[in-house]
Amino acid sequence: MTPLRSRPALVAALLLGAVASLASTPAMAQTPDAALAAAVSAPTRSPNNVARDQYRHPAETLAFFGVKPTDSVVEIWPMGGWYTEILAPYLKDRGTLWAVDFWPDSLNGIRGLQEKDAALYGAIRLAAFPAAEGEPTVPAGSADVVLTFRNVHNWQMGYKRNGAGYAPEAFAQMYAMLKPGGILGVVDHRLPEDADTAREKSSGYVKTSTVRKLAEDAGFEFVGASDVNANARDTTDHPNGVWTLLPGLRGGEDYRAIGESDRMTLKFRKPAR
Repeated sequence: MTPLRSRPALVAALLLGAVASLASTPAMAQTPDAALAAAVSAPTRSPNNVARDQYRHPAETLAFFGVKPTDSVVEIWPMGGWYTEILAPYLKDRGTLWAVDFWPDSLNGIRGLQEKDAALYGAIRLAAFPAAEGEPTVPAGSADVVLTFRNVHNWQMGYKRNGAGYAPEAFAQMYAMLKPGGILGVVDHRLPEDADTAREKSSGYVKTSTVRKLAEDAGFEFVGASDVNANARDTTDHPNGVWTLLPGLRGGEDYRAIGESDRMTLKFRKPAR
């Protein structure tokens, strides 16, 4: 039993510890609302996509970013539509969903969803990203939220640009899309801060500090981080980079137990002027 005379000191230490813990965690995950929970559990989602919820935590991630069903949301590079299957029913009645990617062929996955189920996906608006002159764009200052899932590493590696990185350009275009006070949500494969930065060009992992600098150089304010998509089993030093792990599993079945990658989940805000 703790001696009576030492209890005040113990209480003080515990309080200081609690304050320090809060200070070290810029933001915490939020509880999903009923509409978001319903969208995540929608029967229209692919069973293969649902199986990955255990690694991607979509309800908690979107709640952390503060996405509301009335928002105008831009999804950067939706590919086959993993998050689109959730965002479309969530935003269909009161919000707006943009899907943006290299124009026009990289949006064929979303067009396929629209052809399959026009009632659910038909209202999704399509535009180019990164947009070149003459290509359709998200109107400047129109979005409440911009979301990008596991894409910054591609911009660093120069994906589809012959290895020439274009991350600053990408962040500048996302900044332009947002209203003042709008939110940018970023999820990506996390490279340890003490790792060789050169690995950002080949491994599929990127440092949190790199993403923060790119966002802040574009004008964003850092709001906070969540560890909802963290994975301590991922050492990040795999023979085929992040693609060693699920879902690609290029390293073979021995890597299945690790799950998907360790990921940062970062929230930024465009200043409200």
